[in-house]
Amino acid sequence: MLLENKTAVVYGGGGSIGGAMARAFAAEGARVFLAGRTPAKLDAVADDIRRAGGLAETAVVDALDETAVNGWVDSVVATAGSVDISVNVISHDAIFQPLVDMPVADFARAMEKVARTFLLTGQAAARHMVKQGSGVILHFGGSDSGNSMPGIGTVQIGSDLVEAMRRQWACELGPHSVRVVSMRTGGIPETVPDMPQTEPIKQQMVDATLLGRAATLEDVGRVAAWLVSDHARTLTSTQVNISCGAFVD
Repeated sequence: MLLENKTAVVYGGGGSIGGAMARAFAAEGARVFLAGRTPAKLDAVADDIRRAGGLAETAVVDALDETAVNGWVDSVVATAGSVDISVNVISHDAIFQPLVDMPVADFARAMEKVARTFLLTGQAAARHMVKQGSGVILHFGGSDSGNSMPGIGTVQIGSDLVEAMRRQWACELGPHSVRVVSMRTGGIPETVPDMPQTEPIKQQMVDATLLGRAATLEDVGRVAAWLVSDHARTLTSTQVNISCGAFVD
């Protein structure tokens, strides 16, 4: 198995993306620790993993709370012996509004959340990974393509911030054999609620691809498991495009 004897922490582990990654990590042999704010969602993912024969534990952790994040990661290492994989997929406070009309306080609050959570969770993992001389920090959903469009407010800016942090983390942690990578999709229809008004959005995701299909949650999990495995040990400071050709590099 790709991740045998590895320990993974997943912030937002009860969500669709975090859950897909956690299930895939566990299926490849990792011991998975799920963090989030909603116990029922975390337990649902953990139960799926356990029914499939995997190892999963849950904890209510606010990924914006420095003391909570550091304490939880320290407890994971005390229990499992290491932290080999760290993933943060908590939701961002996206504000769909032209910047010219956006209150400064709203913009600052949205950016502060992104910066704070990725710095805190990155620091908590990096401290242990540097001592170990190994580890992978995985980001999801960012884009450094420079593309944007009117009216999406903080969405692209927040994503670019995540990618900028990925590059800086990779630069600083590379000498310690710690990798930092990110994944990018053109949208995952499964994550969009099934409502009449959302069907055109899901179809647009498919129509924008070159393969005639969009990435699935299973695709996300499988690629993520490979990326954090030693099979991808040459990859760092890069973004992996799983958009099915919606984004052409």
